[in-house]
Amino acid sequence: MSSSSPGDLAIVADSLVKHFGSVHALDGVSLEVPIGTVLGVLGPNGAGKTTTVRVLTTLLRADSGHAEVLGLDVARQPQEVRASIGLAGQYAAVDENLTGRENLRMVAKLTHQPKASILDRCAELLEFFKLTDAADRPVRTYSGGMRRRLDLAAALVHHPPVLFLDEPTTGLDPASRNDLWGVIEGLVSEGTTLLLTTQYLEEADRLADRIAVIDGGKVVAEGTASELKSSLGSTILEVAFRNQDVATEAAGVLAGLAHGDPSIVTTSVSLKVDDGTAATFALVRALDAAGIEATSLTVREPTLDDVFLSLTSNSPDGLSNPDEPEPQP
Repeated sequence: MSSSSPGDLAIVADSLVKHFGSVHALDGVSLEVPIGTVLGVLGPNGAGKTTTVRVLTTLLRADSGHAEVLGLDVARQPQEVRASIGLAGQYAAVDENLTGRENLRMVAKLTHQPKASILDRCAELLEFFKLTDAADRPVRTYSGGMRRRLDLAAALVHHPPVLFLDEPTTGLDPASRNDLWGVIEGLVSEGTTLLLTTQYLEEADRLADRIAVIDGGKVVAEGTASELKSSLGSTILEVAFRNQDVATEAAGVLAGLAHGDPSIVTTSVSLKVDDGTAATFALVRALDAAGIEATSLTVREPTLDDVFLSLTSNSPDGLSNPDEPEPQP
């Protein structure tokens, strides 16, 4: 948790708990997002990311704990909270039978925007999201990236100061993902406060001022990308072997050289060390003494991938829990 005063915070979650039967979707999640900043919430499938967003956006009520958005209690003042936020989920929530322009007009009417300003606001958003040329085509003709941009435009129709994006680039190709990142960076530069959930480590590294790592319904680490990377030590040694059995054997041989247990990913073993040079020589000697042959050795600085693996014992695309049940609003 940060040391920001309450008046500086756009989003506050304090000890949120939510159970679905025997599944502890949230087990004491606490988060703070200062006004005008981006918090990236990183975690594998089933970690509790979407449930956290649903509680903070009033779509789901926590079993216990407290949450506020812009000083508004999400449980006691849901209507006021909804009027102050924008939400774009994992799947574009747009009507495929309407045109892009018609979708935005519909959202503007549902959010009670002044009638005289609706046409101009829709045109402004269509231009900002580079959808003007496709504005009068049915959304069913849009690409995945275009639908996601339209969904984000719809979330911004009512000028919300706080925006929640739940895995907004899931399923997009790299070019579309990069385009959407640029759009998000533009919104942040204009002062929007953003809570972003993601499984993409590069996305969190690029967009977030601070990152909270959630696993098993708990915040297991929080800090800037640099702080999280530096927490692993100064150097990562990554050694590849001809198959997974050899990698497992090698991990046992090398365990004494690393901080914590070595990580095994398919046929590679990663070790966190302080002195890269000394550890490299020690690693080569240990493998030679054990008669184990490596196929490659890489010495590098820590990345968010290493942080993720260290904290969750998962690949970013893996499962740490059973999937979160789909909560009903």
